[in-house]
Amino acid sequence: MKQNDKLNLTMLCDFYELTMGNGYFNCAYRDRITYFDVFFRRVPDEGGFAIAAGLDQIIDYILDLHFDTEDIEYLRSRKLFTEAFLEYLRDFRFRGDIWAVPEGTPVFPGEPVITVRGNAIEAQLVETYLLLEFNHQSLIATKASRICRAAQGRTVLEFGSRRAQGTDAAITGARAAYIGGCAGTACTISDQMYGVRAGGTMAHSWVQMFDSEYEAFRTYCEIYPTNATLLVDTYNSLHSGVPNAIRAFNEVLKPLGITQCGIRFDSGDMAWLTKEARKMLDDAGWTECKITCSNSLDERLITDLIRQGAKIDCFGVGERLITARSESVFGGVYKLAAVEDAQGNIVPKIKISENVAKITNPGFKKVYRIYGAEGKCFADYICLHDEDVHGQPLELFDPDATWKRQTVTDYTFRPLQKPIFRGGELVYDRPALPEIKAYAEAELATLWDEVKRFDNPHNYYVDLSPKLWKLKQDLLMAGGALPKE
Repeated sequence: MKQNDKLNLTMLCDFYELTMGNGYFNCAYRDRITYFDVFFRRVPDEGGFAIAAGLDQIIDYILDLHFDTEDIEYLRSRKLFTEAFLEYLRDFRFRGDIWAVPEGTPVFPGEPVITVRGNAIEAQLVETYLLLEFNHQSLIATKASRICRAAQGRTVLEFGSRRAQGTDAAITGARAAYIGGCAGTACTISDQMYGVRAGGTMAHSWVQMFDSEYEAFRTYCEIYPTNATLLVDTYNSLHSGVPNAIRAFNEVLKPLGITQCGIRFDSGDMAWLTKEARKMLDDAGWTECKITCSNSLDERLITDLIRQGAKIDCFGVGERLITARSESVFGGVYKLAAVEDAQGNIVPKIKISENVAKITNPGFKKVYRIYGAEGKCFADYICLHDEDVHGQPLELFDPDATWKRQTVTDYTFRPLQKPIFRGGELVYDRPALPEIKAYAEAELATLWDEVKRFDNPHNYYVDLSPKLWKLKQDLLMAGGALPKE
């Protein structure tokens, strides 16, 4: 077992990536240039879109891709790999190209979010980690976006570290939740590492530690007068909790001229409790006191609470966000789309399946987002890398009803993917996390409300260019999946 403090994440791969790499090395395929696409097939929770996330961690992984001496000794001990291949791994680095959709971008099923071009060994080796980061962070960012939209402008904080499925899930999960719209986290290390603002007040144990609830509240206000949010449901929320909070505010904060404070509920009928508490606080003159609620919340419960008139200013969302409990798998895949022959020609490849959803789009591709005159996007257009769509009419069709076609002439567009690595060198200007969050908010504003609704969202167009569509049909026909004309 490795004794060094830092794990070499190059070894976080499926074992078959190494056995295939050894096979490619020993059968003259080691230098064959390949193209792989990362995409997903279905939006979690039957939503209208997902939020791409995880690219920054993928960049760090690619930059550090290498094999240590301990790694090579472990592989030698398996007695499966040739010495020539193991020696090749000593100087291994990623020297290929990567294109990716920036983090925070709304993305849709079937379109390439990340494209990898590299020799067969390096392109195959990165599969597991790319999917791990993309799937996890995109899942959490997408769930956070749903929860934050349900909150209708109210603050949402990520509270889920203790229920996360492992340390990395807690740390990068808080990061992804921030991209998806959360204002902060309870996870201190995520603040230290990524600048996701960490905050918190007290647990029930703080209140229980003192001889009285009032003493606990008063002491906390004395220590943290500018950050006094008191947990009022340890004993009896309305009969003791809120009255004792008001008393502590009156005796400690009011003489200091402080009017900003808060209370938090972590149990009970939150719609009724918050309405009653709001009256009590307002009657006592604490109109600026904020009310926070936590305890197994998600977008459905938050929507119901708001519909019932709950007086909640901030939601602390834990396990159902950090684990994306309603649908805990994102489902991104990594599929070969093309290879280059000895002359450098790009040869498209397709995966054919009896499950139509698993049939892939072949070739080296690019994706454009199409906008109408209103500035709202209404379609994504996938075409081959050498196609020029500038000034061309676009023929789109409803993917669920291919007879509903429309030709679009009045539009603007932009490419979704950006170059990240060229020849193994990082060429992407990595944005800071607040920039990613602001970008995600701006991108959400370009989606129609019909795409963003939770129930039966509008089916957003993701269309293939006629040239790509014909290529796919030809390959399906050649593979026996379609009858010959």
